Amino acid sequence: MTPTFSLDPLTPAIGARVSGIDLREPLDDGTRDRLRAALLAHHVLFFEDQPLEPTQQRDLAARFGPLHVHPIYPTVDGVPEIIVLDTSARNLPDNDNWHTDVTFIETPPLGALLSARLIPPLGGDTLWASGIAAWEALTPRWQALLDGLHAEHDMLRSFPAHRFARTPAERARWEQARDRNPPVMHPVVRTHPESGRRGLFVNEGFTTRIVELTARESDGLLRFLFEHIARPEHTVRWRWKAGDLAFWDNRLTLHYATTDYLPHRRVMHRATILGDRPR
Repeated sequence: MTPTFSLDPLTPAIGARVSGIDLREPLDDGTRDRLRAALLAHHVLFFEDQPLEPTQQRDLAARFGPLHVHPIYPTVDGVPEIIVLDTSARNLPDNDNWHTDVTFIETPPLGALLSARLIPPLGGDTLWASGIAAWEALTPRWQALLDGLHAEHDMLRSFPAHRFARTPAERARWEQARDRNPPVMHPVVRTHPESGRRGLFVNEGFTTRIVELTARESDGLLRFLFEHIARPEHTVRWRWKAGDLAFWDNRLTLHYATTDYLPHRRVMHRATILGDRPR
């Protein structure tokens, strides 16, 4: 018999809390499929009190597809599929903007699972935004303007040499990542491959320009879109506790990790599931 779990939606646009499930236990096909359906409906799922070990987190993520190994971020020893996001006054965050993970590759991730390992006494929340809700809030004239446009996504926008190539070993790794990940083009408006819903697919972290427009036109339009996506009615905010886990659909969401906790330390582990080419 497939175990049951319950869903508590957190906002009309995005986010639901999941209870009644222990993610440390093997995930059967029926439960996996129900979680995937919940993900399509709510875009990001939150699970409390799920203290997963790195291998458990990797294996859980792998039930939803092949995993990505990040070209820049450090990883857990022996578990290269798990990124370590360890930030403090000595290692300042670089993800305090609205971004969608790894859109600088031809097939950006389907989704990601983020596990809270060490949480500051206050602050360090993460917000998610729905590109679908943002698209649907635009007028038909705005939608017609955006439809058919393409944007460039560049790894170097969020991973510049001055931050990630400070030692000879870091520079060698950074240069290899740069050479293997040249800028790519994606549609500004993407169709979700499973739900068929459409949404905005640009982000501050990696989107550099809209290729059909002049530089001034592109800059102005991207500023508008970034502000529009981040409107509060398109978002949900999660206050972390140690052991919490978030699972989000990366295809039409963005997220923002707040940096209000310094000089305290915050440690998160992320597993990233490979996706398909945006269309």
